[in-house]
Amino acid sequence: MKIITWNVNGLRAALRKDVLPWIVEQSPDVMCLQETRVLPEQLEEGQLDLADYEVIWNPAEKKGYSGTSTWTKESPREVRLGFDLPRFDVEGRVIRTRHPDFYLYNIYFPNGQRGHERVGYKLDFYETLLETCDALHAAGESVIITGDFNTAHQEIDLKNHKTNHKTSGFLPEERAMIDKFMAHGFVDPFRHLYPDKEQYSWWSFRGAARSRNVGWRIDYYLISENLLPKVQDVIIHDDVLGSDHCPTELLIR
Repeated sequence: MKIITWNVNGLRAALRKDVLPWIVEQSPDVMCLQETRVLPEQLEEGQLDLADYEVIWNPAEKKGYSGTSTWTKESPREVRLGFDLPRFDVEGRVIRTRHPDFYLYNIYFPNGQRGHERVGYKLDFYETLLETCDALHAAGESVIITGDFNTAHQEIDLKNHKTNHKTSGFLPEERAMIDKFMAHGFVDPFRHLYPDKEQYSWWSFRGAARSRNVGWRIDYYLISENLLPKVQDVIIHDDVLGSDHCPTELLIR
């Protein structure tokens, strides 16, 4: 099974940059998009021709902001939008789908902002997700979480880690949340497979960061420990343009 995650930084803009042919060529079983920033009715007729996919939308209430979309070749057994908590759900950040062997979370995690004014909100979001995942694990279920985590976990996950310890996205309390997920039965399969690989999934538009490869790995997968033997590979497609993020792929049996 091939799952691809991609923060497209505005789906309409990404479509104008011809991201759709790449997705169609890759033919993932599930495509998870974040920061779609569009209502389905805002797309032009024929702009998103996806005959092979069932498309699930969770747009934010605020137009042009946030939003997620999951495209899946096989109809999921269950779909859940959000956490049933208006505080988080108005931003359209969560789609959960149930598949034969696991629950899949497609998530656009909040950004703590430069002034750290949303760090508390972000940490509360993480805690709410973890409570839900703990309940699923307790019931014997397996879980895959993917999307834009807006947090680089380890120093190897960003180029300039020494100068970013006070930057949201690499704050100690944000990184500790990823540690907490791992203490609750999750694994980062990319880092498991490639413990020393320096590869990134997001680059600032400033200072020619992408051409200089000054990036962060903030788009990834956390999977239940029991799924790790089924993982075949995790691929960061850092040569694919169309957004300030690049797609990341999970291949799982």
